[in-house]
Amino acid sequence: MKIRIFLVIACLIPTLSIAQKKPVDYVNPFIGTSNFGTTNPGPIAVRGMANVSPFNVAGAQNLPMEKDSRWFSTPYVNENPYLTGFSHVNLSGVGCPELGVIITMPTTGALVTNHEQYGSTYSNEAAKPGYYTNTLDKYGVKVEATATTRTGVSKYHFPAGEANVLLNLGLGLTNEEGAQVKVVSSNEIEGMRMVGSFCYYKSEESYPIYFVAQFSEPADEFGIWKKPRKYDGLEAQWMVTNGETRIKKGFRQAVVGDSIGAYMRYHFKQPKTVSVKVGVSYVSIENARENLKVETEGKDFETLLAEAQEKWNKQLSTIEVEGGTEEDKSIFYTALYHTQIHPSTLNDANGEYPKMQTRETLKTEDTRYTAFSLWDTYRNYHQLMSLVYPKQQSDMVKSMLQVYDESGWLPKWELNATETTTMVGDPAGIVLADTYLKGIQDFDVELAYEAMLKSSDQLEENPLRPGLKDYIEKGYLTTKTTKSGSVSTTQEYNISDYAIAQLAKALGKKEDYKRFSKRSISYRKLFDKEFNLLRPKNDDGSWLTPYNPDTGANFVKNLGFIEGNAWQYSFMVAHDVKGLMNLMGGSKTFANKLQQVFDKNQFDMANEPDIAYPYLFNYVKGETHRTDQLVSKLLATYFKNEPAGLPGNDDTGTMSAWAVFSMMGIYPVSPATPIYTVTTPIFDTITIKLDQTYYGGGELVITKESSETENLEKEVFLNGKKMKTPFISHEDFINGKRLTIKK
Repeated sequence: MKIRIFLVIACLIPTLSIAQKKPVDYVNPFIGTSNFGTTNPGPIAVRGMANVSPFNVAGAQNLPMEKDSRWFSTPYVNENPYLTGFSHVNLSGVGCPELGVIITMPTTGALVTNHEQYGSTYSNEAAKPGYYTNTLDKYGVKVEATATTRTGVSKYHFPAGEANVLLNLGLGLTNEEGAQVKVVSSNEIEGMRMVGSFCYYKSEESYPIYFVAQFSEPADEFGIWKKPRKYDGLEAQWMVTNGETRIKKGFRQAVVGDSIGAYMRYHFKQPKTVSVKVGVSYVSIENARENLKVETEGKDFETLLAEAQEKWNKQLSTIEVEGGTEEDKSIFYTALYHTQIHPSTLNDANGEYPKMQTRETLKTEDTRYTAFSLWDTYRNYHQLMSLVYPKQQSDMVKSMLQVYDESGWLPKWELNATETTTMVGDPAGIVLADTYLKGIQDFDVELAYEAMLKSSDQLEENPLRPGLKDYIEKGYLTTKTTKSGSVSTTQEYNISDYAIAQLAKALGKKEDYKRFSKRSISYRKLFDKEFNLLRPKNDDGSWLTPYNPDTGANFVKNLGFIEGNAWQYSFMVAHDVKGLMNLMGGSKTFANKLQQVFDKNQFDMANEPDIAYPYLFNYVKGETHRTDQLVSKLLATYFKNEPAGLPGNDDTGTMSAWAVFSMMGIYPVSPATPIYTVTTPIFDTITIKLDQTYYGGGELVITKESSETENLEKEVFLNGKKMKTPFISHEDFINGKRLTIKK
């Protein structure tokens, strides 16, 4: 059995009081590594390109991977005690597999290149931001790892005797084929690995990631291996070992193939530590080498680790909390930590990055971000970035506009300069509008508006809005228009149109404001009073019959809804709550119907469409206590300081953003509307250090106080003045400086 240790600095210095712990000390990187959270505990820099993760999903023992493909969405699953190396490029909190490549593995004894044979159980596992360690039981090798933005750095503590460092380019999380490797010298290996089959499709858009690996100790022997499909030419000269694998010793020519790798071999007379630095790049081997030089030259492991810890602590210290339990603080700061992984850095240290589709080399002055899971993140994640890290959010918006410039379309689910077109809707414009309306306006808003109009109006060959002709003419997609998700996709288009309307209003484009405001409420045509819920319509305007509004949850195919059913989608119209209330027959009926979502166990905390539902009771006078009760219950039920401490996969930080907002007592309930609704925070005091450039600096303080009278409903005060509703605008919030919630 593995022994796991949650390392914190305070544990290393027992004389420090708990009050002296820093935000970084509360982070538990193991949260989300079980229950399909798909995070990993390996070190990564803030928004890093490189991430050194233990890789334990190949050759796994006692892990039911064949029963659920979601195990493959991550390089690491907490339950599995057997690993086959350490991957250097990974994704965190995603529902589809990709990357998990450039895998190193320290071994001892004879050279073995088959991962099913050289894999090992491990123990003494521990992690904190920027650091991971374990011991490989089979070899008695202690592993330590840290990371900079574009490099992974490891230390392998070998016992005396024969030792090997393997670099396996055949393993990964998906089925792309193709790699190149070359041993440059006894201290260096370079090459590339093809990736690009996100969700196991779009393999025609595969692309390379380049690497350079440098070793602190010159190898006594080195070489490459390949498991060929046919044996002729150069391969016929190779030594035969380990079955069909061909190994070439002392070989320095570049080798191309599928199941290939390279090794460094040592003969140590006494215990020895070998440091391995792996630089990566999506542009070239030369850039990978330059990234390695810029970020690690002249710095040992301890220095790089200290820098990583310092940067993480600075990032997390933007929010400080007081009160609550130690467990609460671990959950909170780990959630904030997870929001700082994706979107991640795409450009190299010199600013170069690959252009969308063509992958020719371009250059950026700001950070070019990648991994935009926008169907998830438009709902709360980018609102958190706008509030707490506005410079990051500004660069993300600029990155989205670069995607538009390069490809002709805004991103939907962009990854490493490719568009995966995963999920539905047209979400990027919602983020653009929301950001601008929050006062972050140092981007080309006219270009953004142009891009939003293109996806909303172009009828033919529109990758963002399939079925747009029906949507514009009828107001909704039909069961004929799309094989699944006709209702929910209509809703997504509605929200995007609402965002365009709000931006048009801010820019003085009155006609567009009217046009898109009207389009944004067309979901009303799909409201069926028989169920008091939304229902799919056929091409002729008739209702889909027979119809069961419960069908569609848990990934069951449904003509009306994507990854959900009518209960999980019907209230996903936060931009038109009053309109939905009227359709349902008034606020009381609305509240009772909304309560049924929870009473019938139809609420899915792991699914984005309904994650704002608990906050909708705040729209009903006299019912805001239900929001407080539900948010408190959901936090306690689904967010914990343990590997299964997320309700499902983190969706590149979306679930973590929900936790951060909810624990602070505020939530951006309606995307593209610059407001927050209020609930009772977990902590007594939350202090947000406002950005100097965007918000003029200073601090925004949220406090929780006990009311002098027993009230079922909370009272909200801004700078001591009681507010009439539990809603506050972003502008008032930023300028108000002190928000008090009494309960």
